Amino acid sequence: MKITDLSIVFVLIFSPIFWVISHNTNSAQEAQYLSDRYKMALQTAVLDAGAVMHQNEKQNDEAGYDSTKFVKADKELALTTFTQTMALNMGIQDDPAAIQAMFNYIPALVVLDYDGYYIFAIETEMTGKLEESFRQVWSPKKPYTYSDSNGNSINFTLDGYVYAYDAGLGKWVEGFQKELASSTQIPLLQNAETFEQVRRSRIVTSVQEDLADVINRHNEFARRNGVSYTFTMPLISQEDWYNSINDTGLMAFIQGIPVGNQKFNNYAIGGGRLVKKTAIVGGVDPVSGIKYYYPSTCNNGYRAEEVFTNAKQAAAQGYFEYSCSNN
Repeated sequence: MKITDLSIVFVLIFSPIFWVISHNTNSAQEAQYLSDRYKMALQTAVLDAGAVMHQNEKQNDEAGYDSTKFVKADKELALTTFTQTMALNMGIQDDPAAIQAMFNYIPALVVLDYDGYYIFAIETEMTGKLEESFRQVWSPKKPYTYSDSNGNSINFTLDGYVYAYDAGLGKWVEGFQKELASSTQIPLLQNAETFEQVRRSRIVTSVQEDLADVINRHNEFARRNGVSYTFTMPLISQEDWYNSINDTGLMAFIQGIPVGNQKFNNYAIGGGRLVKKTAIVGGVDPVSGIKYYYPSTCNNGYRAEEVFTNAKQAAAQGYFEYSCSNN
């Protein structure tokens, strides 16, 4: 057989294989591109929602609260911001039907408030025709609760502040664990380390149990809307769980979005607490006359001239960095 004939046979046999390989490679690249795009959209949406969900950092007008973690969570604003950012990053901001369809793949949003949590998920309701229908609504606030065999009850918060019923005293008390340890008969409040372990575990367990329930309910809703995917409780590391309850914030879950021949599943967590930044002061050394910038917490006795939000701004105005360790 001539070399040219062998070449033709080679092309005829292997061209379909090369085409399949090329097609699969392109499909895999497209799937990876979509996965990265959806992941970024979800993370950005959660961060945006977490950033706007608070009304203020500290409630000085609320008697009894002395915690920088106490934040009034605006769950409606968080939901609106999450939806807008997701739609914008997925290119469907002008398509209400597509935005509505997007929530077929979002089994739950969780807002972690200071003293409880809300879950935005599918619930059933009875219509005027006595048939079941589905709608996505916020649950009532669910406190982080704990009770023991002695009849004591504790509502935890995201820090050491508690609302507790002391069965021995027959009354409700509130305050920080360290303050209540000597004035109540509740065993859990007597040891700070045990209290912290139980507090974190109970908050995480409460949210996990409710999430499992709402995700299961979402499956029936999804089937009725043509989504052929079984939603399941995602695997979240213990570290991520514990990080998520450090401050008020938002958790969002996406499952089952088609990307090539696979499904996109992910979750994201965004904090909602406002963190005050230490101001940068521009001052003058009274001896040398040299201009320095330093944190406002630095007590060096220099005459303050200007205040900046960051070191870069101060340097641009001719100030040199001053090390507070020199004090």
